[in-house]
Amino acid sequence: MTKDQEKVKKYLSIARGQLDGIIRMIDEDRYCLDISDQLMATRSLLKKTNNLILKNHIDNCVRDALLSGESEKVDELLKALEKQI
Repeated sequence: MTKDQEKVKKYLSIARGQLDGIIRMIDEDRYCLDISDQLMATRSLLKKTNNLILKNHIDNCVRDALLSGESEKVDELLKALEKQI
């Protein structure tokens, strides 16, 4: 995952900051829908990050496995994709 590692780390750092902000919002008894909006934004960022990781997996691990005739990585990828549904 070296290609996009810095981007993934950046997204995860942003998500961590968003979660810290959400916790502060809860402590401050902020409006529920404002908290929900922030949770949805964090969820969206985490989904984007996961998609980037999966794309990297396809571009590298799965491609290499297919070229060498191994199907195990494809099965792993299908299981990972099922979890997203």
